[in-house]
Amino acid sequence: MAEEVKLFGMWASPFSRRVELALKLKGIPYEYIEEDLSNKSSLLLQYNPVHKKVPLLVHKGKPVAESLVILEYIDETWKNNPLLPEDPYDRAMARFWAKFIDEKLLPTSARIGQSTGKEQEQVIEEVHHHLKTLENLLKGKEFFAGHSIGYMDIAANIFFWFYVNEEISETKVLTAQKYPTIYEWIKKLKNIDAVKECLVEKEKFHRFIISLREASKSK
Repeated sequence: MAEEVKLFGMWASPFSRRVELALKLKGIPYEYIEEDLSNKSSLLLQYNPVHKKVPLLVHKGKPVAESLVILEYIDETWKNNPLLPEDPYDRAMARFWAKFIDEKLLPTSARIGQSTGKEQEQVIEEVHHHLKTLENLLKGKEFFAGHSIGYMDIAANIFFWFYVNEEISETKVLTAQKYPTIYEWIKKLKNIDAVKECLVEKEKFHRFIISLREASKSK
């Protein structure tokens, strides 16, 4: 029942959208609660006192935090439409590459806008190295998970935000010329109904990113 599952999220967060996508792929009814991260609700702070951030899943009154942890919880709780592979080694590899995205690609990508000159060139080169690794991992497959969308594909939804952000950025890193396999994968994902429902509205996201940049310049 929807009242058993609540998701505290933020519309522009790819981490929130990861969880939404997993819930939709599983067909799990849920109540979505949009959070204003500049004025977090008392419920969010109560349920997630450690990190105080979204996404946060609450199932039967019990909170689960951190997007990758939530994905595994969802997969273990609702057995239909499994997200992780059955084979233990394949499961371990899916977890490994999801952590690679969160711990390698994302932090390095964030440094692009925080650096200039020679330092920025080195950061971009490092990002290309990470992207090439994922491009090679995906080659010869329809999805990271194989023939259908799975845990790793959900974790990699960050590419949508990367892609839309670059449309208004002076620095172009994730291009179709350099990463044709990733671009083909994005096209396939966009044809999945659950994915379509979780995509952000492009112009709204552009305005959000521009406002963040302007706010950071004024500090």
